[in-house]
Amino acid sequence: MLYRCRMRLGPGSAFHLLRCVQLRSCSRKGRNRLPLWVRELWAYTRLLMQSLCFNSLTDSDVVFDSVFEPVFWTVDYITRWFGMVFVCLVVILTSSIMVIAYVVLLPLVLNTYTPLWILWHLCYGNWIIVMISFHYYKAAKTLPGGPPKEKNDSPFVSICKKCIMPKPARTHHCGICNRCILKMDHHCPWLNNCVGHFNHRYFFSYCLFMTLGCFYCTISGRNLFLDAYNAHERLKHLDMDKPGVAITGNLGLLVGLLSAAQTNGDTSAPVYTLKDKMINKSIIYMWVLTSTVGVAMGALTIWHGLLISKGETSIERHINKKEAKRMTKQGKIYKNPFNYGKLNNWKVFLGVEKKSHWVTRVLLPSGHPPYGDGMTWDFFPFKQDLIPV
Repeated sequence: MLYRCRMRLGPGSAFHLLRCVQLRSCSRKGRNRLPLWVRELWAYTRLLMQSLCFNSLTDSDVVFDSVFEPVFWTVDYITRWFGMVFVCLVVILTSSIMVIAYVVLLPLVLNTYTPLWILWHLCYGNWIIVMISFHYYKAAKTLPGGPPKEKNDSPFVSICKKCIMPKPARTHHCGICNRCILKMDHHCPWLNNCVGHFNHRYFFSYCLFMTLGCFYCTISGRNLFLDAYNAHERLKHLDMDKPGVAITGNLGLLVGLLSAAQTNGDTSAPVYTLKDKMINKSIIYMWVLTSTVGVAMGALTIWHGLLISKGETSIERHINKKEAKRMTKQGKIYKNPFNYGKLNNWKVFLGVEKKSHWVTRVLLPSGHPPYGDGMTWDFFPFKQDLIPV
């Protein structure tokens, strides 16, 4: 072969010489070449590693998500399987407050309050219980909605990297539910359900009425709580061999330990029984629970109320904030395309079309669906008031 190359010296002799050297080197390497399946496996492994490590769009967020993916998966897994536990806990705690209200507080109301105040407590207490129960059930059982899985002509803004399906505007993927949610706000473990387009109103109404109910129990039961707490503190310092201690105030009227003769000093103080201890502890439990839950739910309600006023969800809040910063650096102003004005945002969210709907759809239980299908949002082009007051 080398002899033939020497015989072909001419204008392309240099090229032919390099070609001959390459062929000879390849023939030598061919003797030590690995089997084909080994070389294919090695090439596939190199390609796989390069595809995992290289991405032109890689940034700090992608690296952070990749590093903490096991942590996110663990949290999602635990939340998914403990969802029913959280729901049962909400039902048990709410039911315990209702039992205390009817068994302990209601006799006090009937024995000490005027007929007008009795009517007020009966109407408001039963109304708030109905509103809490209705909206919690609807928020937990109503599906938040998801984009169709079959092919359709609906507009979309991107492709979900988890579902590999078209993703409409305001749609996000929930790792706990393992599906895309229309107008997703967040996944609520206390509902064991996502808060999305079709149950967002139920969730907010539940938070609102739960806050009102907790503050109602806290304010109306304050004096009773103080009496029960003072009696409980006195009981801890008493010698168990001595006679009981007299109970005064509203708690004494409730338990019925002080008769007219006892209050005049004709007989000795009654014995503090187990029933009295349970009543004291139940009142303290109710007041502490409703106070703490009222503060927490009140803060959550205010936060979501501010988001609704701006036409945002919890997820969109972070997205819009980040987008506003990016456009500010470019000398531009970002405007949320789903913000129709504070009043219109509330009308669209609550489904209010006329004045009577503020009562029938807001202050009373209502199962009316939200505006739109969650796929398209066509309210923004209208410049005038969307819905007349």
